[in-house]
Order: sequence, then structure tokens, then C-alpha cells
Amino acid sequence: MAKKNLRADGTYLIEGNAGDNPKLMGRILSDGRISLYLEFYLGKTEAVSRTGTVYMRNDRENEILSLFLWQAPRTPEERQYNRDTLDTAKRIRYERGQQMLEQTEGYRVKKTDEVDFHTWYDVFIADYTKTDKGKIKRVHEVFVEYLDSKPVYQKFAKRMKPNQVTKDMMVGFTEYLQSRFNGETPHTLYARFKKVIKAMVDKDVMRKNPCNGVSIKIDKNKLTKDVLSIEEVKRLIATPVERENPDIRRAFIFCLYCGLRWCDVKDLTYANVDYANRILIFEQSKTKGHSSASGVVIPLNDGLLKLIGEGKRDALIFPLPSHTMCLKALRHWTKRAGIDKHITWHCARHSFATNILSNGANIKTVANLLGHSDLRHTEKYLRVIDSLKEAAINSLPELEL
Repeated sequence: MAKKNLRADGTYLIEGNAGDNPKLMGRILSDGRISLYLEFYLGKTEAVSRTGTVYMRNDRENEILSLFLWQAPRTPEERQYNRDTLDTAKRIRYERGQQMLEQTEGYRVKKTDEVDFHTWYDVFIADYTKTDKGKIKRVHEVFVEYLDSKPVYQKFAKRMKPNQVTKDMMVGFTEYLQSRFNGETPHTLYARFKKVIKAMVDKDVMRKNPCNGVSIKIDKNKLTKDVLSIEEVKRLIATPVERENPDIRRAFIFCLYCGLRWCDVKDLTYANVDYANRILIFEQSKTKGHSSASGVVIPLNDGLLKLIGEGKRDALIFPLPSHTMCLKALRHWTKRAGIDKHITWHCARHSFATNILSNGANIKTVANLLGHSDLRHTEKYLRVIDSLKEAAINSLPELEL
């Protein structure tokens, strides 16, 4: 990639002419990548230099896109990645320019019907701030893969108008999701996709919602993830792993005994622990701000207090790496323990609920410990217990009379 007019700070213009606003810029990083950002020109303001000279200063503002290019791509995959990433960045630059034009002049160069679907989606992701941003980005990637897999839709994989997204396309996409993924994942991804489509309809980018009447149904009272029995929990705890991260081990064991989600355990600080009353107090990230049951109080026994330890109030109890790294370590650990199940971090929460119900806890107590606002969310664990009982009976030798 040719670099023109490299600035002293390691930045250069990638796309944009003298009158374009914004311009797509690149910043060369020390790790061999190029960080992409948009540079907006906001006009001139009067300023005074250190020597007292009055001059007109160009005001600019940058928007970091969190998109990166390989400075010197070596493989076909890296070159293709650069092309795809640059195409995304250019689409975002174009849409930002249209937004500025609409704000300042009251019109866009193109009509709403001619807005590119993928461009609008990319801009939606760039502006999105909620915790499910990763899923919204992922389902777009899967949607493009789906389009590319169908000869009739391949031409839409790069560019398409919002109103070219049809109901038949959505029916095929839901079938594709269900063939690609297991458990609740198809439903989860499609729900995020529908969120973006609804936003397009609300913004008059799309005239009609093609997702209406097209759904992926799941049994919300059915537990689709594996759970660890009490015996398997003991086996896992007793299994050492070479060069393991002790914080991952401590955090997962804590979740097995308290039912926390990964997003909650990773944010716990020692300020959440009331040592005098031996309780853990925290607010669930998932329901914070929109549920009366978002606050959770969990009693702590000697074992859990020992697992927590002590530290400064604002220090993390479990300083964990990324979710991906935690899952990788967890899979290695369960394999080493001889547990032939697909165990994710969320399985700890399901295992906790199933095991304490099996040991006689009533469903209301379990619901409170999990932070459920409705007992219906907890009832699925009773069905797991019933299936385990049935499996135990069926495991006995056949009765012959």
C-alpha cells in the first residue's frame, strides 16, 4: 500500500480529496499494523501563538475506527483481510460524510433507498455502546457468509440496498443459522440482527421489516448447556494443570459455588465483600438499570472467603484475561480432568443452580441467589434434575420378570 505525504507523527492520508470531510487516515503502529481513523475538519478559529502572533487555526477532530491493516501483508489471507477492512473503513467514511452533509446542508447526495445496507450496518456497530456489540458484529459477518454461500444472493455480499433484504432471505438466513450453530446461539444471533433491522426501519432507511413473521423459536424452559455434577466439580478442583492461570481457576470455582456470570465475576472488587457479615454484594451487569432484581446478595462460607482472600477495596478479586483466553484455559482444564462435556464459563452458573436444587434448596432461594426476577427463569433447572433422575433409573439393569 503506497503511503503518501507521511506526517511527522506517523499518520498519512488513505482516502479523501482536499474538499472531502471527513478524510480516512492511517496511523503507523510499532507492532506492524496501521490504525485507521477519520479526520473531520470543523472550520477555523482565531488563535494566538506563543510569540503573540494572531493566526487562524484549523480545527480538526478524529474518530478512531478500531480497524487495523497489516502494514506489510505477507499471506493471501492478510492481503484479503486488508482489502475487506479497508472497504469497511471507506464505507464508514462515506456514511459519515453523508451525515455531516445532512446536518449542515439538510440533504444527502444519495436518497435513502440507495444507502448501502452493509455501510449502514458498519456505522451502526461503530456507534453502538451496549455490551452485546460483539454479537451484533458477529451476526453481520455470518449474514455476509450466508449471502456468499447462495448463488442467488452472492451479488449482495459486498453491496446491497436495505430494501433488497427480503422475507425469503430472512427465512433462508434463519435456517442457515440453525444449521451452523447449536443450542440458543441461532436465536441469540438472530435477535441481534433483528435489532439492527428494526433500527433501520425506525430511521426510515428500510420501508418494511423483512423479519416480521420470521422467527427462531426456542424452549426457554429447556437448559441447552452441559452441567457439571458435584462429582465432576470435585474432580475438576482436584486436577492440576501445568502453567495454568491461578486467577482463572479461582474464578471458575467461585462461579461453580456462587452461580455468577463471567461478566460479573471479572468485575468483582474487594469492596463487594462484606467480611463482617460474610456476604458478597454486587449488581448484575446484564440487568443493571432495568430490573429490580439486579442486586444480588450471596452468603460466603469459610471456603469461599479463603478463595477470595483480602486486598485493597478497589482491586479486582479475580484479575482475569480476555473471555477467549478464559475459555481456552477452561477447555484445557476440563479435558485434563477427563470431563467429556462442552463446558463454557456459563455452565458454572447452570451447574450451581442444578446442584443446589438437587441437594434440597427451594426454587425461590435459588432464584434469589441467581438474581432472577421471575421464577420461570429458574424452572428450567428443575427439568434438568428430572431428566437426571430418569437417566439414573434407566441406567439400572433391565428388569426381567
